[in-house]
Amino acid sequence: MRNFPFGVNVKSSPKKIINGGNLLKMETSPAQISNKAVFKEIWKGVAPHKRLFWVCIIAYAIFDLINLIVPVFYKNFFDILGMGGNEATSLIKIIVIIAGLHFINWILQAIGSLYLNSCEAKVMAKLKQNSFNYLMLHSRNFFVNNFAGALVQRINRFSRSFETLFDILTFNLIPIIINIVGAIIITAFIAPLISIIIAIWTIMVLIANFFFSRWKIKFDIAAAEADSKTTGLLSDNIINHLSIKLLNGYKRETKNFKNTANNQAEKTLFTWQLSTWSYIIQHFLIYAVEFAAFYYTIQLWQNGQAAIGTFVLIQTYIIGISHHLWGVSRMFRGIYQAMADSKEMVEILASPHEIRDIAGAQSPERVKGKIEFKDIVFGFEGDREILQNLNLTIKAGEKVAIVGPSGTGKTTLTNLLLRLFDPVSGRILIDGLDIKNISQESLRANISLVPQDPTLFHRTIMENIRYGRPDAPDDEVVRAAKLAHCHEFVQRMPAGYETLVGERGVKLSGGERQRVAIARAILKDAPILVLDEATSSLDSESEKLIQDALDALMKDCTTIAIAHRLSTIRKMDRVVVIDGGAIAEEGTHQSLIRKPRGLYKKLWRLQSSGFIE
Repeated sequence: MRNFPFGVNVKSSPKKIINGGNLLKMETSPAQISNKAVFKEIWKGVAPHKRLFWVCIIAYAIFDLINLIVPVFYKNFFDILGMGGNEATSLIKIIVIIAGLHFINWILQAIGSLYLNSCEAKVMAKLKQNSFNYLMLHSRNFFVNNFAGALVQRINRFSRSFETLFDILTFNLIPIIINIVGAIIITAFIAPLISIIIAIWTIMVLIANFFFSRWKIKFDIAAAEADSKTTGLLSDNIINHLSIKLLNGYKRETKNFKNTANNQAEKTLFTWQLSTWSYIIQHFLIYAVEFAAFYYTIQLWQNGQAAIGTFVLIQTYIIGISHHLWGVSRMFRGIYQAMADSKEMVEILASPHEIRDIAGAQSPERVKGKIEFKDIVFGFEGDREILQNLNLTIKAGEKVAIVGPSGTGKTTLTNLLLRLFDPVSGRILIDGLDIKNISQESLRANISLVPQDPTLFHRTIMENIRYGRPDAPDDEVVRAAKLAHCHEFVQRMPAGYETLVGERGVKLSGGERQRVAIARAILKDAPILVLDEATSSLDSESEKLIQDALDALMKDCTTIAIAHRLSTIRKMDRVVVIDGGAIAEEGTHQSLIRKPRGLYKKLWRLQSSGFIE
């Protein structure tokens, strides 16, 4: 039998997610998720493999029934021995029957084990796939407000919870039901009082364990919350290991982690001690019942109402039931923990996606590229609006630069265009069609993005460049790399285009990652191009080379370029200056620098001469 996972990850407080300017609560929290909802999600993983599931259940149920019947034959065996005489034929007949039953059980156990392994592996994989599929459709806000490590942990715990529940069902719950009910029925024909003793004892233990486990679950949840906090802190520190080194945070972080880990240890130890006391009390009850049953059987033996085989049968049943009841507390705890583990993931599965395609959303293959922002209002918090009634029209094929001070909503504007967020109010149109009426997949297929800080998959350079267009042949990937001036540094690497770039592209410099992102955009060849500080990580020489590639890339595209380095946008058709969430100025570079007190002129002078007049 597998070891049951001990940790539980449950949060009692509802989470908040942000949608535009409104703070919205998730519709559910782990505490509100019903067991029915959990089993419904688990069954989605089981359903494709239900034949494996039911074969396994039936095999183990028959296996347990045979194990219940075998002691009856042993009773007859020892009864014959106790009577004396020459009954070898009868004894041999009994052991042949017992051997036959054991052989059947050997086959059933082999079938059950093989099917169980196959069922659990496939269902766990399906549950992970279902969780991944739904999780990845959540909005950017969702991922901003959750630790990546905690989300990975939720998915893993959810899949492992099925393993726990299925193990409990096959190795604990089914055997307990069959053995207890069967033992009570069989002993009722032999010694009714012993049957009553076993029944009362069993009911008391089950009820006590059930209520004890329900009472204890709040402490398990507290321990699980502490575990989640430790995991989140550990993940955060590992991700930010460089900042810890550079900012001398080692002692602070080790002290902080020590306090968090010790808090988890205290809460976990308390739950373990409660379980230990429950085992101590349960052990005492087992001895007491065993003594009472044997004491009464001795009375029956003295009166000639019981033979040697009766002692064997009762002892076998008591030991068997004791063995199963011994694990009842762990069984209940395992069920509660598995359900709690599941509920954290089911909470996510039950939370509707913030950004969803409408029914009948259109999927244009290639748009012309006219973009209209109409009365856009957007904010991350109810009391802070980033964009205020912004209106902007970009003609198809036009190249527009978006500039302005930090925090004025430049990048937010492009995130809204990509539907990473939805505006609080207003509409965004492409070729006259509201982007809410376009499928997200089709919308993003028509837009290439080169972000300020591109992150890459831990895959090869070839795979990373090809990601935007998976069917592109190698020669086109190399061509895009040459245009983006990636080819030069790729050739210097031992594995060339098959070089793995590390997690988030950490093995490449910032400039190299940005060139890969530009090569990806060149290869994708979308009609709309968004450049979010696309040359910010490049040195002056590399920037000049990349600028040539970008000029070629922008030739037939509608382009939105966000830049603080104003020297990179002089060739744009139009410059839009955003300040305070609204358009402050717009025009060509030359017209804007002629404005005596214009914001663009101040930004230009700040960069070109180092001061603001």
